Amino acid sequence: MSENATRREEILGRIRSSLKVDPDAMDRLEVVADRLEDHKRNLVPERAVGTSAKNVKQFCQMMEAVNGTVEHVKSPSEIPGAISKYLRNHNLPQVIRRGSDPALDKLPWSKARTLQVSVGVARKDDEVSVSRAFAAVAETGTLVMTSGADNPTSLNFLPENHIVVVESGRVAGSYEDAWDVVRAVYGDGEMPRTVNLISGPSRTGDIEQKIELGAHGPRRLHVIVLNRPAGSK
Repeated sequence: MSENATRREEILGRIRSSLKVDPDAMDRLEVVADRLEDHKRNLVPERAVGTSAKNVKQFCQMMEAVNGTVEHVKSPSEIPGAISKYLRNHNLPQVIRRGSDPALDKLPWSKARTLQVSVGVARKDDEVSVSRAFAAVAETGTLVMTSGADNPTSLNFLPENHIVVVESGRVAGSYEDAWDVVRAVYGDGEMPRTVNLISGPSRTGDIEQKIELGAHGPRRLHVIVLNRPAGSK
């Protein structure tokens, strides 16, 4: 056992001791197994219940309410041009870094002739990153970002400008609906290493109760909604 694993077990052992619980008690193990199997839904607000069109509209409104920006495209072929235009409008260099997501690989990047595209994890000098969201949640205007080589987590947090593509068919009404999609895609009992839930650009109000953007991540978050139904490729 590694040193880190040994320390982890020591910490967990102290917690169990203070709680006076037996980790091998059958009643506790059965409770955990039942909860993992059942996926009980929590209270779902009315705004998270509706048609796909309503979910997309709600998501966009909530995202914009927390200082994110949103635009819609009808075809994947429009995405490189939309990214290039966004960079021009904000006086940003025509340089982006993205992950190796197959959907991003297929985009006609050559159509945006001034755009320089590199693939990989974010570097400290990257100003703009592009990711594909696994899903989104209309309830709170939140992006669901799963980790991996397709969409490295570093792209979510290091560059000051983050552009995210999400398919309209993957905009779920509630968090429960979004987790259902994660389970369906990854398989029962499987999960990505990390799931990041992102609602707008990074912000903090710690300094004199004044909201400052970009405190712990991107200063700008721009979402491109690809309008097409769930299940389409």
